[in-house]
Amino acid sequence: MVNPNRRFFVGGNFKMNGTVDMITALIEQLNNANLDGKTEVVVAPPSIYLLQVKNALRPPAQVAAQNCYTADSGAYTGEISPAQLIDARVEWVILGHSERRSMFGDTDKFVADKTRAAISAGLKVILCVGETKEEREKGITMEINERQLEAVTKTIDEKDWEHVVLAYEPVWAIGTGLVATPQQAQEVHAELRQWLGKKVSQKVADSIRIIYGGSVNGKNCRELAGQPDIDGFLVGGASLKPEFVDICKSAD
Repeated sequence: MVNPNRRFFVGGNFKMNGTVDMITALIEQLNNANLDGKTEVVVAPPSIYLLQVKNALRPPAQVAAQNCYTADSGAYTGEISPAQLIDARVEWVILGHSERRSMFGDTDKFVADKTRAAISAGLKVILCVGETKEEREKGITMEINERQLEAVTKTIDEKDWEHVVLAYEPVWAIGTGLVATPQQAQEVHAELRQWLGKKVSQKVADSIRIIYGGSVNGKNCRELAGQPDIDGFLVGGASLKPEFVDICKSAD
């Protein structure tokens, strides 16, 4: 049951995958998909291919970076700044992905600072939260998600949330083939929305899009999309396959 007040959203995170030829083929596939704009579609290639994708991708699809830093410029070798993304006319950035948190040490505060910097520069943010398998088994799923979100609520203003899409990505379901059941995902999404209503405002809770990520594919996307608080997907591996188009159309 797609909520008519929240535009369905599908993001494709290519992660560290692709070549010039492969990405050309993926973008050609999206350009030929007859996307009607009812679903907001955003793809996030590796940074070396951002301009290639930006120049080749046809609207209504948009482009995201997979990460950014907090400063606009400076001696930060290997980083990319929000100002540079805006200069390259990139619209979105993914922040707080579990791989950034676990592999590269991005703390809750660092993710929050990046979020503030990105929004201040004019970017829109796909903000990721999620628990590990161990944390779910301990029954602290919401404690983890709330802790990750709490840092952001302290860093950005209520008006800034209109530039955020919240992605719930249970770490145990990312790239594992395991998927939260529609009921499990819906339960967490509803709790996240309720928490935002208390901590930020009911207006933000009602309007923010909360999307699901974790082994989403062409077979399970429609049942997940039928849940009232699932407003779309952040897709990993399947975004590199033809079925990504089916996922983009799962709310039809």
